[in-house]
Amino acid sequence: MKNRYSAYFLALGILAAGCGGDKKANHNDADTVTNKSNQQVNLPAPYETESTTKFSQVLGWPKDKMPTAPEGFEVSLFADSLRNPRNIYVAPNGDIFVSEANTESKSPKKKAEDLVTGRDKSQNMGKSANDVILFRDTNGDGKYDLRTIFLGKLNQPYGILVLGDWFYVANTDGLWRYPYKTGQTEITAKGTKILDLPAGGYNNHWTRNLIASKDGKKIFISVGSGSNVAEHGLNNEIRRANILEINPDGSGERIYASGLRNPVGTDWEPKTGKLFTVVNERDKLGDGLVPDYLTGVKEGGFYGWPYAYFGQHEDPSVKQKNPEMVKKTLVPDLALGPHTASLGLAFYTGNKFPQQYRGGAFIAQHGSWNSSKLVGYKVMYAPFANGKPTGQLQDFLTGFVADLEKGDVYGRPVDVAVLKDGSILVSDDSANKIWRVAAK
Repeated sequence: MKNRYSAYFLALGILAAGCGGDKKANHNDADTVTNKSNQQVNLPAPYETESTTKFSQVLGWPKDKMPTAPEGFEVSLFADSLRNPRNIYVAPNGDIFVSEANTESKSPKKKAEDLVTGRDKSQNMGKSANDVILFRDTNGDGKYDLRTIFLGKLNQPYGILVLGDWFYVANTDGLWRYPYKTGQTEITAKGTKILDLPAGGYNNHWTRNLIASKDGKKIFISVGSGSNVAEHGLNNEIRRANILEINPDGSGERIYASGLRNPVGTDWEPKTGKLFTVVNERDKLGDGLVPDYLTGVKEGGFYGWPYAYFGQHEDPSVKQKNPEMVKKTLVPDLALGPHTASLGLAFYTGNKFPQQYRGGAFIAQHGSWNSSKLVGYKVMYAPFANGKPTGQLQDFLTGFVADLEKGDVYGRPVDVAVLKDGSILVSDDSANKIWRVAAK
């Protein structure tokens, strides 16, 4: 592109033109939406219930407990004694890379809600580990025989990608790449920062995820918003709440899709090859709003943030009104429940799980803090048919909640990855563990 920001500033011009429009276009009453998957989504009116802050208390897992999977599956501990394991990436050769990072509280004056990482507020949010761990299972028995720090001294890393002879890491403030050879056990070569990314952000929005196109010619970067609903102004949201597209050398940036408040997990739907993402929606509108969602990502599509949610429902808390952008808002494919902090996404492409799980999506829900009762804290399964979600959701990996009334939890799932042997891994950043789920 001649100007990589042209799409953004064009949109900004549209936004300005739309400000102060007809308030009759608002959709602030309770509503029921039927989306593409024929899922009926009940949307209460904003503020129907009071916005509530309830942080979970993470206890850690007792020795005699672990998460629970459906009958026919077995759960085991893959790795322990980690430091906030987040994103899991499986390289083409089967090597498993895990980013370790968390929010660092750098200002005592920050509001508590701005420091929440999706973890318990009372936990130590000190120095982030800022590294990438390599696990290698050379025997194919579901147990690693090599564990080492592959790359360290990073800045809140999340997204990881191997593309040709390059190893990419998305820090919170930029995309780096390093020379890479399959099978190496440590990065020793000097890396290059090929793209600056906007840093900082409300709640958990420091994560930057990566995924490459199937032909390897493009890289997609998910960047969450810097605020809840642009309360600090649109100038603080440049290049944010988007999925960006670049060339592998960092050039040619453009906005692939926008209005995605906090897109974290991304994956390719195996039947159609379409890009899907899971998105954390906004807070402070009450227990029933707004549903996090899974959606296929339309190139050039606008998904509402900050002006609207779940289709053309205008957010009354947003100061900058823009009826034109409200009208452009697309309805997501599948609602995942409000405040669930749905982060991880992986389509099951293995052949070991029963047929009913093949081709569908596993979604890790990190859990709520802006709900009067705990929601999320589990891994869900969304069946797909003909490349689209069926509208159903099933609990898959549960048992993370220790006491619902007290708000006690054992851990919190973050990401899901499918291994070469057909099992899946689930990172649990609050308990510093990685769980493995395999078919019996």
